[in-house]
Amino acid sequence: MITTVFSRRENVTGEVHQYFQKWAEGLLNGSFPVGDVTWQYPPGAAAVVLAPELVPGLAYVPAFVVVVLAADLAVTAALLRASDGEDRSTAGPWLWIMGLPLLTFVPYARYDVVVAAFAVAALLALRRMPWLGGGLAAVGALVKVWPAFAVFGAPRGRSLGPAVTGFVASAVALTGVMCFLFDGAFAFLDAQGGRGVEFESLGGTVLLVWRFFGYPGHIEYRYGSMEFVGPHVDTIAAVLVLLSVLGFCWLLVWRLRARVFTVSTPADAALAAVLVFTVTSRVISPQYFVWLLAVGAVCLTRRATTQKPVVYLVVLATALTTVEFPLFFEEAVRGDALITAVLVARNLVLLVAALLSCARLWRATAGRVPSVTL
Repeated sequence: MITTVFSRRENVTGEVHQYFQKWAEGLLNGSFPVGDVTWQYPPGAAAVVLAPELVPGLAYVPAFVVVVLAADLAVTAALLRASDGEDRSTAGPWLWIMGLPLLTFVPYARYDVVVAAFAVAALLALRRMPWLGGGLAAVGALVKVWPAFAVFGAPRGRSLGPAVTGFVASAVALTGVMCFLFDGAFAFLDAQGGRGVEFESLGGTVLLVWRFFGYPGHIEYRYGSMEFVGPHVDTIAAVLVLLSVLGFCWLLVWRLRARVFTVSTPADAALAAVLVFTVTSRVISPQYFVWLLAVGAVCLTRRATTQKPVVYLVVLATALTTVEFPLFFEEAVRGDALITAVLVARNLVLLVAALLSCARLWRATAGRVPSVTL
């Protein structure tokens, strides 16, 4: 995987070299990349972007790979430790070890493995040290939002308060530090609000198929991704946002109705939540599958998980993603029929995985009145 990062293929180190390194230079001067529409990350991302500068003796790109490798090792070690014991399984670390290479160079040319490390640590710490689990989830959320779902399935009772307190305290503290050190900490909100519909998303796939039947829109590079430009794009974007809101409402209803919380519930709920917001997002980038593999690996460390078939679907979707990117990305943008079919199949698998995940989570935790609540 590391050797592919340093290959001569285009788009391999482009994001790290063209964006991360440039952002790091600006951050060293005390400012977030204000006005740069490609900067769409919460303020905690500054720490990850600057981390390669602390690696001695290496240029930025190889130093970035070292940082990601360290995070990868941390995730692997945490999963191995979590899989050791009664009613546990080594399927979790094996999923991470064997699943991540399906994405070829992507995990080592993006910073999502670092984010995954915070999410995995938060989920694993949540039961024994809920305050630490909440704090780690907050740090991850301030780097790339989605680790916030690590505390969504926190068990009710005495552990819920410390988890929420740890999350809020860490979020406030880290945000305060970033605002003190750098100007423009919340400039990313403007860029996020302006994003359109990426052709790899579910909404973008509709337009991609529609193009075979005369849709006049085209794909161009905007806001850091390949987005559709043309009629009805705003409508589809609005529908996707609405679906995200509805998905969040369903998750809230589940949280209120759930009565059974087992050792596997926090990870199971996190996987369901990440899947819901992935399939309803206006953008589905290949690195998003690092998130799904990480949370799925935590689920599989427990034999009691409800998400085994869901994780299998995630692995299939990950493999299909690599066919589209990086192997045949240009063909996908041009609208090649076969690669479009692969992308459609990938998104259908993701949609089925999200629906199945939610159904199994509900059935296991809210579908019956338990005699004993763990």
